[in-house]
Amino acid sequence: MTVLGDAHADDPANREALLAAYAAAEAPVALQLGDLLHYDLPTPTYFVAGNNEDLDVVEALRAGDDLDVEGVSNLVLVASRALEIGDLKIAGLSGNYAPTQYEKSRAELAGERRRHFVESEVKAAMDLHDVDVFIAHEAPHGVLDADGYDVGCRPVDRILSELEPDLCLVGHHHRHAEGTFGSTRVVVCAPVWESYYALDPETLELERFATPETD
Repeated sequence: MTVLGDAHADDPANREALLAAYAAAEAPVALQLGDLLHYDLPTPTYFVAGNNEDLDVVEALRAGDDLDVEGVSNLVLVASRALEIGDLKIAGLSGNYAPTQYEKSRAELAGERRRHFVESEVKAAMDLHDVDVFIAHEAPHGVLDADGYDVGCRPVDRILSELEPDLCLVGHHHRHAEGTFGSTRVVVCAPVWESYYALDPETLELERFATPETD
């Protein structure tokens, strides 16, 4: 199983790197951690939306209308729900945190504010059970800091405290970092133009590879 960090693949060079990572990985399925921005994919991919997306595409995926959206293929949005990939149960929280929007309903979010998650979606994720791998765009506390500031997100803390998955995979920060939150191993993944990862679905071992250079 391939794991891919932020892609920002609206940029042609980043799109080439994204597709090069898929080709090099040669895996039947992928997990992607947000800021994708290219939705016509060569391999079935389960992803959480980031703070940089085509939000019309994301809303269509939320509504289950992806088959009617031009330029979208092999893409499943993991938004406060659990899905089984073989014997592996994954779940995810889609979007990023904004304190001014958090207590609203999704229907109240408009325009660019649709990129955020809301409290009801966090609570829905907390009601899931027996999750092996949790994927999110935002990180929990205690794993990564920037200039001495812990970049963790308390709603993600709440979910991990409740679900206690074996592994949490995170994007957003464009760097690789590893740590733990409670009993959960957390890996913040590097962007796809630098690295891609191979996840063993049986052992949950994660191996990092350099993304092949493109012309």
